[in-house]
Amino acid sequence: YLKSKGVKESDIDEKYTPFGHSDYQTIVADIKKFSAGGKTAVVSTINGDSNVPFYKELGNAGLKAKDVPVVAFSVGEEELRGVDTKPLVGHLAAWNYFMSIKNPTNTAFIKKWSDYAKAKKLPGADKPLTNDPMEATYIGINMWKQAVEKAKSTDTDKVIAAMAGQTFKAPSGITSMMDKKNHHLHKSVFIGEIKADGQFNVVWKTPGPVKAMPWSPFIEGNASKPDEPVKK
Repeated sequence: YLKSKGVKESDIDEKYTPFGHSDYQTIVADIKKFSAGGKTAVVSTINGDSNVPFYKELGNAGLKAKDVPVVAFSVGEEELRGVDTKPLVGHLAAWNYFMSIKNPTNTAFIKKWSDYAKAKKLPGADKPLTNDPMEATYIGINMWKQAVEKAKSTDTDKVIAAMAGQTFKAPSGITSMMDKKNHHLHKSVFIGEIKADGQFNVVWKTPGPVKAMPWSPFIEGNASKPDEPVKK
């Protein structure tokens, strides 16, 4: 993909780490060294808890967003809870939801979770946070409920059939729809900048929900794959 946009092979560097990796000192040092050669950006696909040591090391190394912006696909409010986010201001994340989105549905969603977390004395209840995976789960379980009511049954096949085309007013501010054929959700996409308080400032969003593409068009061999199940 980068090559198709005119980025030279010598301007691309890839690093891979296993799940649960925690020592990012060498990798961040390599990023800092690589960035000395010219304009540099980092696309991070680090997942889960490994984001914490990575972003801590970014801060320790003084890699600021204005010099080397990092755009991530798996760092959110919860991962940043235990990190000093002041040195990370301006780094980016792409999600379908951010806690900072302003609308009545999200306000109610945050309050529901906050009240529940405090009542159950859950870890982090002193500062309840919502994030993209939580919103996705919330949408999913409500769509399942609606499908059960439509099917008047909990039979798996009947519920699967009833799930097609389900809609739900999402905390992200849109009405999310389950695709009628492939059961992937149509959702909006947001890009947010990390703020000093660990929340995100939305700097870009799609005009509305995006139709899900099960197969990435940027991976060789996917172009001919259908977006929906093929009946045999």
